Amino acid sequence: MSDPIALSRDPIAEARRHWQDRGWTAAAEGMAAVTSIMRTQQILLARIESVLKPHGLTFARFELLALLSFAREGALPMNKASARLQVHPTSVTNSVDRLERAGLVRRAAHPGDGRTKLVEITGQGRNVVERATLELNGTVFGNPGFSAPELDRLNQMLGKFRRDAGDFVDTRFPI
Repeated sequence: MSDPIALSRDPIAEARRHWQDRGWTAAAEGMAAVTSIMRTQQILLARIESVLKPHGLTFARFELLALLSFAREGALPMNKASARLQVHPTSVTNSVDRLERAGLVRRAAHPGDGRTKLVEITGQGRNVVERATLELNGTVFGNPGFSAPELDRLNQMLGKFRRDAGDFVDTRFPI
């Protein structure tokens, strides 16, 4: 994938102007903000994916490996992994299938519940996720393109939005 050509004008600002010209002034700022967030997500995901691709990972698979690496025993029930990643169980199953084929995770029987399958990170999976995390920290997470005060404010704003939208209910979240 080649880098997109930098535009001479901000297309989102142009869209905002069109919204206003059509009489949708009350929605123009919201449209611009939502569209900017979506475009920012695309830019950041492209940066993340370029780091992860040489490790044979997508962001979804990286997130699952990272989650498993944080688990005390290195394993979680599939349904718990789905809930913690906030994705449909089918998405976790697809990621597990691919990670299992790569030797980075394995499925195991739950010791206390024969109906439940665990997904467990392998030693190779731990190595891959550790290397990928160090690279992401050095190239993307450690320098995401925002100053420290901007990151603090952004985390507060997005955390509040997510909590208010029902993404989580922990009222102790420091907003």
